[in-house]
This record gives sequence, C-alpha cells and structure tokens, in this order.
Amino acid sequence: MTSTHAFWLAGRQATGEDTFDVTSPWDGRLVGKVSVPTDAQVEEAVAAAYAVRDEFAATPAHVRAAALDHVSRRLVERTEEIAQLISAENGKPIKWARGEVGRAVSVFRFAAEEARRFNGGEAQRLDTDAGGQGRLALTRRFPKGVVLGIAPFNFPLNLCAHKIAPAIAAGVPIILKPAPATPLSGLIIGDLLAESELPAGAWSVLPVANDHMPALVQDERLPVISFTGSEKVGYAIMDSVPRKHCTLELGGNGAAVVLGDYSSDADLDWAATRIATFSNYQGGQSCISVQRVIADAAVYDRLLPRIVAAVEAQVTGDPSDPKTDVGPLVNEAAAQRVESWVQEAVDAGATLLTGGKRDGASYAPTVLTDVPADVTISCEEVFGPVLTVTKVDGEDAAFAAANDSKYGLQAGVFTHDVQVAFRAHRALEVGGVVIGDVPSYRADQMPYGGAKQSGVGREGVKFAMDDYTYERVLVLTGLAL
Repeated sequence: MTSTHAFWLAGRQATGEDTFDVTSPWDGRLVGKVSVPTDAQVEEAVAAAYAVRDEFAATPAHVRAAALDHVSRRLVERTEEIAQLISAENGKPIKWARGEVGRAVSVFRFAAEEARRFNGGEAQRLDTDAGGQGRLALTRRFPKGVVLGIAPFNFPLNLCAHKIAPAIAAGVPIILKPAPATPLSGLIIGDLLAESELPAGAWSVLPVANDHMPALVQDERLPVISFTGSEKVGYAIMDSVPRKHCTLELGGNGAAVVLGDYSSDADLDWAATRIATFSNYQGGQSCISVQRVIADAAVYDRLLPRIVAAVEAQVTGDPSDPKTDVGPLVNEAAAQRVESWVQEAVDAGATLLTGGKRDGASYAPTVLTDVPADVTISCEEVFGPVLTVTKVDGEDAAFAAANDSKYGLQAGVFTHDVQVAFRAHRALEVGGVVIGDVPSYRADQMPYGGAKQSGVGREGVKFAMDDYTYERVLVLTGLAL
C-alpha cells in the first residue's frame, strides 16, 4: 500500500514530477504516495477529452455498456482489496467500506443498463395544429460537453463512481478530480476502465491539488461541472462560471422527525437504533447523516433515553476491526472543529448527555439537548458524530422545525400515517423525504440532491445523465402520419 500511484491521463497511466503522501487518519501511517500531474499533463488531458467528444458521443451503446459492466464485475472481484484501501485512506470502518464498494458495483451496473436504453428518441406528432400537418418531431439528447467531476473524501469510491459512470453511459468525456485526502479509491476506477475498449481521451483521473482547480473550473472546454462538497466551495465555483452548467451536491443538517403515532416500544426502539447508527456512520461525515432529531412531546421522554443508549452502544476504535461502528474523522483538524462547536453549544446552555470527548482525529458519538437555535451546531453542517434532540408539540411544529434551516437535502419522518407521509412530502423543503426511516437512506438509482443551500441539480445515474446532456429536436416534414 506504500508504492507510488500513477494517475490516469487520457486513458493511460502517467506520472508527474512531484508526489504527495496519503496517510491514515486513524494512526497516521503512510498509505501510499500519489504522483501529481504537471500543468502540461493537465492540459494534455483536457485537450484529449475535448478532441474526442464527438467520437465518444457516437460510440455504440454496447461498447459503453460493456465497459461499465466490466468495471462493475471487477469491483466485485476486488471488493476486499478496495474496501481495505478505502478504510486505510479514509478511516472508514471496514464494514462501511465494504458496503461502499457494493454500492459502486451497483452504480456501474445501473449505468450499463441506462447506456443501453439512453437516447432512444421520443417522437411527437406536430399535426395537432394545421400548420404542423405532415410533421413529426423526434427528440434526442446530446452531450453538453466535457464534464469536470470533482469528488469529496467521505465516499472516495462511490462518489467518484457517481461522476464517471453516468458520463460514460451518456458518451460524455470526463476529467475526474478525486479528493486530495482520498485519491487512491478514484485511481482504482482508472485501473478498471483501462481494461476496457473506450476511446483514448474519454476519461482521465487527475489528483490535482485544490489550489490548481480554478484554472480547470474556468476552462471553456469544460462546460459542465459536477461538484460534491462544501456549500462554500460549491457556490464559489458556480459564481465564478455563471454561464456553465453546474450540478452541486452540497451540505445538509438532516432532520429525523419522530411523530406521536410512532409510539410502540418496537417503533421507538427501531427509530432510536436507526438514528444512533446513522448519526455516527462514516464518523458522521455524510451530508445526509442524522444531525437533528425532532421528536413529538408525546414520545420524547420515552425516545430520548433509547437514543442515548443506542449511541453509547456504538463501537468506536480501529477502522480495520469488523466490530467497529465509528472510526476517526478525516483528520485531526476536523475533529477539533467538531469539538469546538460542541463546546460552544454547551457554553451557551446545551445539555451534553453523552460523548463530547476527542482523541486525536476521533470524536466520541455525542448527544445534545436544549441546544440554542443560534449556535453554530444548530445552523451549520457538523459533519461529525454529533446529534441534537429537540421536543416539539405536534406535526406542524415538527415540520416547521425541520424546515428551520438553510439546508434542505433529505429528511426522515417516522410515522405510520400515509396521509401524514403525503403532507410531509408537500411541506418539507428538501430534495427527498424518507418515511419510516432516517434521512440517510439513499438508493443510487434514485434522484438525489437538495433544495435551498444544499445545492442544485440531481445525481442518481439516469438523472446525472440528463444533467450532462441536453434535448435536441429533429423535425421531419412531409410525412404521411
């Protein structure tokens, strides 16, 4: 794991003049050295992608689908190796890392399926008015241009897959930039794509430093940007290139609403277990992790001790241990930030029920109540294993509390009432509402994205393909319809 890793330039391996170290957030050991592309090599990759765009768009569907199927199968074959790599570079517990590989397997399989049915064309009769007699419109989708995909550290394999797989499925060249903290998982995708028969130049995986990104963002040959990461960086990108198409998957502070009808012992045990698990999985470093619990007064007193007990039952420690539920954060600075936010809340009057302790890059699973509305942890995305619990009276107050945020990614609503489910779907200002579970549920084929400051656009393979392409109409004239 400590060899120097080449990057992928226009479908072939290459090395630059410099390298950087990838280290484990758990114990600081060297996981690998990564070669950094030079400015000239980045230019070569962009030029190759731009030059091949028409050829790639015309590539037969079976060629693109075969490449995607190949990657999916090879991920299965190398699951344990890749999971160990994710765990080492990211600090993610091995059981969650294995799950991430499984999700990436599905993403590439879904993309292969979509490649086979994409762009079949939709016919529309135009003779509904006299002026359209004998005319038929045929609508197909064509690439907007080369995609710049920028992936984050928290799902270093699967969120790279969500950039690159839809692009290949749609015949769109892509330059993929993995996160500097976790580039090795993204480079693995390059290993597998290189075994396929895709055109040279159709894809590159470039571990470019963040401070070199503005030039790529501004490059007119890259008219589509797909970014997953922080709100600050995402909107800075969009503001800097207002004429480009940007898909932004940004932050959240996901709410789990537990309503009064969700009241049996089995109901509350299930809700508490799911809340505890998904406020702490990935060390809380998921934009749809549970950050806020909003509980109806009718169940609050019975739910709260269950949540605390379930949080305290989370096993923390070495991410390579299959029993570990919660590993370290991505680095010590991230844990220090979480520590400062919790301390700010406690100093302002919040009650700390469990956790609140840091050890290096690790932060103990934490539960807070009575948290003032104006402290940082109430307003921002904590991106750590911290949970706040709030008591409300009734459905309307619960939905209002869930909406009292600048973010709107996903929400979970624990209820048995289908009418309430539909009211939640209408009332909650989020991109997705999950009934009977936490907001952390995501199926990789469904539309995924947010409202308000949680971003614009949608991922999920088919929906990303739509984002990467546009409709073009062909009108046929003089037909006997």
